[in-house]
Amino acid sequence: MQKIQILFPDPVMSKLRSVSSSEDRPVSEIVRRAVERYLQQIPAPRPKKRPFPVFQGGPILISAENLKQEIYADDSLQP
Repeated sequence: MQKIQILFPDPVMSKLRSVSSSEDRPVSEIVRRAVERYLQQIPAPRPKKRPFPVFQGGPILISAENLKQEIYADDSLQP
């Protein structure tokens, strides 16, 4: 557990001490349970969406129709 310091207005602190004495529990336990209950009610934070990585390869130099012809332009690569 970690220790923190919380400042409450006097009326709130009086009510906390009253509940603490009537339930025979420390104020810290009452506050801890209230915070746990609150955290269970709020939705879990959603992770930030990261953009999909893209590659900018520049302009198209050869059309799809001419691609095969350009690949096999060198006779040594032809099957």
